[in-house]
Amino acid sequence: MPKKSAKTVIQSLGYSSVPMYTTGGLIGLIILVAAISLGFGTVSLTGSQIWAAILHQGDRQSQIIVWELRLPRFLVSATVGSALGMSGAMLQGMLRNGLADPYVLGISAGAGLVAITLISLGAAASALPLAAWLGAMLTTGLIFILGYRRGSGVTVERLILAGIAISALLGSIQTILLLLAEEGRVQTALNWLVGSINGRGWEELRVIVPYVAIGIGAGLSVTKALNVLSLGDEMASSLGITVWRSRLIIGAIASLLAACAVSVAGLIGFVGLIVPHGIRLAVGNDYRWLLPLSALGGAVVLSLADLLARSGAVELPVGAVTAIFGAPVFIWVMYNRPQSV
Repeated sequence: MPKKSAKTVIQSLGYSSVPMYTTGGLIGLIILVAAISLGFGTVSLTGSQIWAAILHQGDRQSQIIVWELRLPRFLVSATVGSALGMSGAMLQGMLRNGLADPYVLGISAGAGLVAITLISLGAAASALPLAAWLGAMLTTGLIFILGYRRGSGVTVERLILAGIAISALLGSIQTILLLLAEEGRVQTALNWLVGSINGRGWEELRVIVPYVAIGIGAGLSVTKALNVLSLGDEMASSLGITVWRSRLIIGAIASLLAACAVSVAGLIGFVGLIVPHGIRLAVGNDYRWLLPLSALGGAVVLSLADLLARSGAVELPVGAVTAIFGAPVFIWVMYNRPQSV
């Protein structure tokens, strides 16, 4: 059988260009959520007040509310959401399974253990993303080792079971660290464990934006490999793709994105699961479009979830909001998923 180029095979699958209305719709949604987020709160602001405050005009109170409280919080939620959305899409493509997600696979728990250790020790916030990434990478390697079985290789079902087991183990270690931590840092760690954007601002944004930008840029560079891997390992190998090396690179990038999100917002689950599925329904399985739109969709979903979290009389952790909506989707996917994505 003569070898075909990856480009020829991908084109033969019938991948079409992304519908412009999908991209425009997501951009419109993020602008709408941003406007509502900046205007909604204890002190409501009109559109003209928001615009004046952004331009450093108008009354001082409005400028403080927009620039010091609501705008950085919205940008943090959008950045974290984009990291989780792309990370989930990459893991689903790498494993060819719609159940893959950094939270479900236990990658977030590995990043979380390192982050909560540093929080308990009072380490500098700038050290969290890189340290969390190392924790995520070590956890990913351990999960893959546990998911491997001689003769059948790595199966998604074993990976998920290994992720659940590792998450439970690391969760118990986190509990012990909380009991040993100083009283003043326990509340910070607890807020982080349940997943929250409350109190995040420009400092956290400056810390993670460079890492997220690197992760998204690196993710966009492996879209061809993801498209080829979606054809199956044998076909990918025949097209000149080194499967194990591609999975290693993709896993490292996805872990970096998940670790960035965890280091700032804590354990927020299901964004990386539900966003790629929604985008896939609109644009198909072409990862040239699926990855960037999953990042944009993740920004929309988490920003909207954070808006809902602070809409009630008592502010809820955003991780609880994403779990309420994400868990039913996970169950639906589990019972209706195809064999590959």
